[in-house]
Amino acid sequence: MTGSILIVDDDPVQRRLVEAALTKFGHTAIVTDGGEAGLDVLDGPNARDVSVVILDLVMPGLDGIGVLKAMRERAINIPVIVQTAQGGIETVVSAMRHGAFDFVVKPASPDRLQTAISNALKVEAVEDEMKRASRRRGGGHLTFKDMITRSPAMDRVIRLGQKAAASTIPILIEGESGVGKELVARAIQGSGDRRSKPFVTVNCGAIPDNLVESILFGHEKGSFTGATEKHTGKFVEANSGTLFLDEIGDLPLDVQVKLLRAVQEGEVDPVGGRSTVKVDIRLISATHRNLLQQVKDGKFREDLFYRLNVYPIFVPPLRDRRDDIPYLVRHFMEKVAPADPRRRLAGISASALAMLQAYDWPGNIRQLENAVFRASVLAEGDVLTEEEFPQIRAQVEGMVNLGAEPASAVAETVAEEIRQDEVADTTGIALSDGEAPARPQPRFGTLRALDERGNVRALADVELEMIKLAIDHYNGQMSEVARRLGIGRSTLYRKLKEYGIDPEAGRVDRLAS
Repeated sequence: MTGSILIVDDDPVQRRLVEAALTKFGHTAIVTDGGEAGLDVLDGPNARDVSVVILDLVMPGLDGIGVLKAMRERAINIPVIVQTAQGGIETVVSAMRHGAFDFVVKPASPDRLQTAISNALKVEAVEDEMKRASRRRGGGHLTFKDMITRSPAMDRVIRLGQKAAASTIPILIEGESGVGKELVARAIQGSGDRRSKPFVTVNCGAIPDNLVESILFGHEKGSFTGATEKHTGKFVEANSGTLFLDEIGDLPLDVQVKLLRAVQEGEVDPVGGRSTVKVDIRLISATHRNLLQQVKDGKFREDLFYRLNVYPIFVPPLRDRRDDIPYLVRHFMEKVAPADPRRRLAGISASALAMLQAYDWPGNIRQLENAVFRASVLAEGDVLTEEEFPQIRAQVEGMVNLGAEPASAVAETVAEEIRQDEVADTTGIALSDGEAPARPQPRFGTLRALDERGNVRALADVELEMIKLAIDHYNGQMSEVARRLGIGRSTLYRKLKEYGIDPEAGRVDRLAS
C-alpha cells in the first residue's frame, strides 16, 4: 500500500486531468492550487502520507523551482515529478539540478505519468530499505581511511584533516555544495579523541531566522509563544563531543554575536534563561560561500570569521578530482545492491563511465550519488549504460564519443573491475598507491568558465575557444558556423580577423604574429 500523491498545479483543468489519471491507476491524490499550498501540506501533519509530488514548474507566486529549493532546505526527500509545457533542455537541467526525480511535458499521457510514478515509488522503496539496513548495521567511526578517493587533489584535504584530528582548534571547511564537507568533518571527529562522543549536525541555512537562537542555544519553558517545554539546544546536546555547523554563512548577524561568545567563553545563554550553561565542544564549521567576501559586504562579523577560520580546509569540487568518479560510482552501486538481493548489477560500461567522467557535476558528489542510485534502481539490464543517465547524456553528447572505444585504458580496467566485483569491502575504498584512472579526453573539447587559478576567464578567451570549436566541429563550413553561433557571416569573419585566424581555408590555426 503506497502513500498519497501530492499534485501541485495552479491550473484547475490540469489538476483534474492528473487527479483522474491517478485515480484510474489506483492512487490517492492530494490536490493543491499552488506552491505555497503544496509546501503547507509537506510541512503539515499529512506529510508522512505523501510518497510522490507532481509539481508544475510555472506558477504565480512560489513557482516549481522555488518549491524544489524549499524542499531541499527543509530536507524533504520525497521524489518530485516536474511537469511543464516548456520542455527545453535548460528547463530540464534546472529542474534536475534542484532535485527533481523525473520530468514530463504537458500534456503528459496517463501511461507516461504512471511510468514516472512507478519509478519514483520504486526508488523510494529501495531508499527506505537502505536507510533501515544502515540503522541495523549501526555505528562504527568514520575515518579518513574510509574516504573514497585516489585523487591527488584530495591528498591535502586528508593531510590537513588528520593533523586537525589531533587538536581541538576550530575548523572551517570550505567548498561547493555536495563536495562532502560533512564527510570530512565526521572523519576528523572519528580520528580524534572524541570519536565515541556525540556528533551533532546543524544546517544553519535550513532553520527559520526566528528559531536559530533557540535551536542552537536552547530555551526555557514559556520563554516565548509556543515554548511549551524546555529545550537544551544543539550546543548542550553536543557537550563533550563535536558540533558541526553547516552553511555557517547563512547565520543572521544577531545570532553571530551569541555564537562568538559561545566559542570564546565556552558557554551559552538559553533564551529566557537566568544563567549561562558551560559547554565543552569541538566546533567544526562549513560553508559554500566566500566568508571573507561576506565580511567585506557586512553580512558576516569579522571577529567571528577570524575566530572560526583558525584552521581552514578547502574541499575541491568533483570536476577537479575526476579520477575519483569510477570508485565513487562503484561504491554507490554497491550501496544499492543489498536492497534487492535477487537482482545484482554486474557493473557499468566503459562508455558510460567515460561519459560520467566528462560531465562537470555542478552538484558534485551528492549529484553523482543521486544519478547512480536512480540509474541502478531503474536499470533493466545487469550493466549500467549511458542510456540509464539520459539527463547527463543530453549535456555531454558531442563532447565525448559515447559509441567509441574508451579513451582511457585505465577507465576500461576500472569498468571491468566493477563488472567482476573483485572488491570485497563495499563500505569504502581506502587511499591506494595504485594507478588512478585517467580522465577521458573530450572529442571536441569542453569550454571552461574558470582558469587554472579559479578565476573567471576573459570573455574574449571563451569566445575565441567557442569559434575554434565550431569551425572544427563543422569542418570549416563558415555559413553553418555563423548560423550555429547565432551571428552573421560578416561578423564571424571580422572576429576571425581580430583573433588572427585564417578564415580562407577554414582553419583554426593562429597566424604568426
